[in-house]
Amino acid sequence: MKAFRLYILLICVIGLSGLIEAQDKNTSGRSKLERSTEDVYFTIRGTVYDKKTYEAVPKVSIQVNGSKYTTSDSNGKFSVRARVGDELIITHSSFDPIYHIVESNDRIYIEVQQEQFNKFKTSRSFESRKVFNRHIDSADYYLKKDAEKSIKFVGDALNVNTSTVQSGEAHELLGDIYIYWKQYDLAITAFKISLQNYKTNSARLKLANAYLKNDDFEKSIQTYSEIDEKTLSNYEKTMLYEGMGDAYLEAKNFDEAVASYEKGLSVAKEHLITPKITDLNSKIAQAYNFQGNIQKAKGFFDSSLDLATKENKKRAVEEQIKVAEFNSAIEDYDSEIELRKQALESIEDIKLDSVIPNESALTPQKQNYKLGNAYLLNNDLENAIPSFRKSIEEADKNADLDVKKDATRKLSEALIDAGNIEEGRIWLDEYKKTVDELYAKKIQEISRAAHFSRSIAEQQNRITSLESDRQLSLKTYELTEEQNKRQKLIIYSLVGGLVLFLITGFMMFKYIRQQRFANNLLALKSLRSQMNPHFIFNALNSVNSFIATNDERTANKYLSDFSHLMRSVLENSEEDFIPLKKEMELLELYTKLEHFRFQDKFEYSINIDDKINVEEFLIPPMLLQPYIENAVWHGLRYKAEKGHLNISVNSKSKNEIEIIVTDDGIGRQRSKALKTSNQKKQKSKGMDNIKQRVSILNEMYKDKVDVSIADFRPNEEDTGTKVVVTLKKV
Repeated sequence: MKAFRLYILLICVIGLSGLIEAQDKNTSGRSKLERSTEDVYFTIRGTVYDKKTYEAVPKVSIQVNGSKYTTSDSNGKFSVRARVGDELIITHSSFDPIYHIVESNDRIYIEVQQEQFNKFKTSRSFESRKVFNRHIDSADYYLKKDAEKSIKFVGDALNVNTSTVQSGEAHELLGDIYIYWKQYDLAITAFKISLQNYKTNSARLKLANAYLKNDDFEKSIQTYSEIDEKTLSNYEKTMLYEGMGDAYLEAKNFDEAVASYEKGLSVAKEHLITPKITDLNSKIAQAYNFQGNIQKAKGFFDSSLDLATKENKKRAVEEQIKVAEFNSAIEDYDSEIELRKQALESIEDIKLDSVIPNESALTPQKQNYKLGNAYLLNNDLENAIPSFRKSIEEADKNADLDVKKDATRKLSEALIDAGNIEEGRIWLDEYKKTVDELYAKKIQEISRAAHFSRSIAEQQNRITSLESDRQLSLKTYELTEEQNKRQKLIIYSLVGGLVLFLITGFMMFKYIRQQRFANNLLALKSLRSQMNPHFIFNALNSVNSFIATNDERTANKYLSDFSHLMRSVLENSEEDFIPLKKEMELLELYTKLEHFRFQDKFEYSINIDDKINVEEFLIPPMLLQPYIENAVWHGLRYKAEKGHLNISVNSKSKNEIEIIVTDDGIGRQRSKALKTSNQKKQKSKGMDNIKQRVSILNEMYKDKVDVSIADFRPNEEDTGTKVVVTLKKV
């Protein structure tokens, strides 16, 4: 009856254990290759930001012990592999180097003081970033201590007015929390949301690993394959190949697993990533073992064991245990026993510096149990029984009912086999008690797991709601921005069209003005070219008259003065304006020539006001000559007695003068009456030319010249002519 009750109790415990294990599998899906302990090398995540603006500082160089390792991304984030005691050197062109000693694997924040920073950021954005970072820090602190608190702080961080990048960072951390607490399905969702907001290689690698731990090997392999290797650091490449190898191994594709591990091993060896060299040798050995290639597996395990002993004691023990499991599988119990004894010696030293959780393979109770089992399989009851006793002793110390249950059962069997039936029955009763205790413990664990699941579900619902609200706000903002962009585009198009129209109008106006100016210049040139032949023709007539009267000496003298005059006239013929001084010199020379011909007809005088600076005023060349010519040829020449020609320059104001040409000749009316019928038909080209030149010049230079003509002595028979030219400064 007792045996039957024991049998029923064992079935219940086994069934309950199976139920718990199935639930665990459902919610966590543990990978068979999951490691139970951490390396001495660990990944440190950090952020570099300006302490005045709290703005992230990108492209900061992060060096480990003086060797360049990585740079911060556009959000100031970085991650490095380091050990306790390593020195991080943080350098950038905008601040002095900063040195940080690694004390733990906690997230670090590097405050820097840049020489220049953006002064236009609002204090509100600074405060939001500070609050966000504070919540993220808290979530990271509680990640391995209290899942509920850690997730709550992630929710608090997302409740701040977060940016898309910050949401990506928060969800990546949320995925890390779920991975640690074996909620792999939730971790997959968190990493997906993180990548939707902010694509990083670390989140991609973590998503692929989450698929692997959730037993979705094909999806894991696909996710790993989609990562661009060129964008990865050397350490990330080893993680990529290692993760892909793990997925292939779980999918029982051993050839691909070995190929992936070997690629990772090649990168690790090339770049001296020592921890990964050990890990990948060990994993290649496992792949060959699963494949049935025992010799190759043994060779790689020997290599990994040798490498592990060169790292540190904890890593060496891990590898000893792993190789011991391999030796057990191939029934090499002597080698297994030796390795487990070595491991137990090292575990005692490790316990002095750190606490080893019951879940770890490094606990003394587990290794004593495994050692006793190896002795038992090797038919060495004498050594097996003390090992089982030691395992039970350690299990009691550490409240490890799982190991105690197995160890008491094995001890009972070993004692009975050794002929010590009475003590064997005593330990069998202890085994039953342990099963009862374990059953009660499992019931409590199921209750705690249910409460844990409800709490996580509540926190996750809150985070999902916050992310949905953020996405909705973002879409609303994007829609508003799109509408604003369209409105701005329309406004800018209208403004641009108006500006283009004004520019086109201005250019056309400028072009028309330039064309008009060019036309005026051409007209002036044409008029000047007409003046010269007219003047030359009249002068040559005078020379001709000297020659006709055989006055050769007078003709030579006249020609000499005439050539001097002509040279000056031709030199100025291309100018719109010349200094008044030059014009007066030309007029004096011309008047002298005319007086030389008609000495018996008139005398002349030229008077310039002393107050006038003739260098400051400009005048169109040959403007006054036609008036003097008319005075001599059409007024003074026909006068009965000797007449007088006067040219005077008077100041009218500071910027304005008058040039007055007067003669006491017969006047315009009598001169017109004396013209022959042929002369009447011909219009005076000289006067018309002058009028056109003055009109064009005034249009070009805004009324700088004014000409008026009147009778000099209207009440007398010889009325004479008075010409007044008003000249302004150009």
